[in-house]
Amino acid sequence: GWGSEFVIRLPRAASEDAPPGGDDAGTQERAPASASLRLLVVDDNVDAANTLASLLRSAGHQVSIAYDAREALACAERESPHALLLDIGLPDIDGFELARRLRRLPQTAKATLVAVTGYGRNEDRARSKASGFDHHFVKPVDPRKLARLLDGVAREPGSA
Repeated sequence: GWGSEFVIRLPRAASEDAPPGGDDAGTQERAPASASLRLLVVDDNVDAANTLASLLRSAGHQVSIAYDAREALACAERESPHALLLDIGLPDIDGFELARRLRRLPQTAKATLVAVTGYGRNEDRARSKASGFDHHFVKPVDPRKLARLLDGVAREPGSA
C-alpha cells in the first residue's frame, strides 16, 4: 500500500536557430519538412526500423518499412521512394549489394540512398560510396542531421 510515483520530464530539443539563453522561441517543436517524401526504411532490427519510421512519420513523411533486402527490393519497385535508409548488416543480402541493385532499378536509380549503420570506419564509408550510397550515417543517427538531409531531398526538383 505504499506505492511509488515516478515522473520523467524530458526537455524539448531547442532548434539550431534558437537564440542562446533558453528563449521560449528556441523550444518550439520543429516544423514538418517542406514536402512529404516517400521513404523506405530497411533494417532487420525491428525496433530500430520502427523507431526510425515513427520519427520520420512525425516529420510528415510517408514511410514504409522492410526488414530484409528482398522485401526492400519488392517495396522499392512498388512504391518508388524518394529516399531509402538502409542498414548495411542485413541477413539475406548486405546493404552494399542492396544499394547496387537499387541503383539498377528504374524506380530507385535516382533516389537518395542513405546508409544507416553501425559500420563507421573509413573503409566502410568508402565502400558505401562505391556501392551507390549518397550519404553514410552511423547509428545512432542524429535526428537533426537526418532532417536537414531530407529537407534537401524534398527541395530537389521532381522529388515531391
